[in-house]
Amino acid sequence: MKVLVMYDYPPSPGGLATQGDLLYQGLLELGIDAHAVNFESAQEKEWYYRWFKPDVVVGTGYWGHTPDLVIHPKKFGFLPVPWLVADGYIANYQDILNELPLILVTSNWVKEMYVRDGINADNIEVLPVGCDTRAFKPFPKNDPKILAVRDSLGISPEQLMILTIGGDAASKGAQEVMQALSRIDSPALNWKYVCKVWPQARTRAQNKIDLQMAEDLGLKNKVVYATSKTSRNFMPYLIGACDIYAAPSRLEGFGMPQVEAGACGKPVIGIRAMGMLDTLIHNKTALLAEIGKKIVVNHVVLGKESGFEKNHIVEFKIPRTVDYRADSKEIAIHLSRLMNNENLRNEMGKNGREHVIANFDYRVVAQKFIRIVQDKLGIT
Repeated sequence: MKVLVMYDYPPSPGGLATQGDLLYQGLLELGIDAHAVNFESAQEKEWYYRWFKPDVVVGTGYWGHTPDLVIHPKKFGFLPVPWLVADGYIANYQDILNELPLILVTSNWVKEMYVRDGINADNIEVLPVGCDTRAFKPFPKNDPKILAVRDSLGISPEQLMILTIGGDAASKGAQEVMQALSRIDSPALNWKYVCKVWPQARTRAQNKIDLQMAEDLGLKNKVVYATSKTSRNFMPYLIGACDIYAAPSRLEGFGMPQVEAGACGKPVIGIRAMGMLDTLIHNKTALLAEIGKKIVVNHVVLGKESGFEKNHIVEFKIPRTVDYRADSKEIAIHLSRLMNNENLRNEMGKNGREHVIANFDYRVVAQKFIRIVQDKLGIT
């Protein structure tokens, strides 16, 4: 089997790049003849088509990436297998995608989104995102690298550190977490809440709103926003420095940081919805809050990035949920349980790591990819 893997290569710290790169590394370690290429590099992709002649071309992205992931390799006579995430709005390119014998998606919820939008369910298989469990692993609390992370964030060794990571924090449920923390804050609990976000225009605007909420809730001195570019090499230590990973995301097709937190032996606060239903086990590896609110729309405005003309309006016959909000009262209950019980934190963290190793280690995912391709496409 010869596989060409298309993603943001060389890999940036983003989720889609990591998703593709870990599959590529896993295939190599399993002895598969594989090469990686940037999904937007038309000339380099064509170069691989001409001399490598892959049996399958797998690419990570969402439905808006169909021209790069599907149309381009098909143009040269090669079999594309897109490995897709979803953003909850609408899939485009239905006819093109329905011609494919195999589409991979990152969770059962993502599959539901594509089927909802007119994609044939029979040709969709779920392949979770891999995790490097050698890098993401538990660290001793007194590890100098862990202590250095906490010190850089202004967190003392005896304080509880709650962590959320995202492009912006609000989309990962940070506002709901802050609302929950305001309910249970007391002098007996010594904690800080850290939100690690990436520098970008929308993040700067959202940070101001989030920090104003923290001040309004009386948490100004307990909430830390760390905005900086971060390499993948640093992420295991950042997660390893926390005591609780909290991300009841508003929209989540998989939840890579939640899985990485489990690999690091950390209990997770999530939401009982979307991709987290595939990755987290309530009361075993995580505590999942119920949905408190759904944001529903009757239409969306899309453009070229989605395969439409500029300002294209898509009307929904049935209003669609495009955003979720976890119940902050339930988050407060779950956080209180974990913050007051170190043994529970340790037990759930241990369960989490075992669960990730068994189901989401990147080599396990690569093996599953090979089985799916063999079973669905007959390629060996």
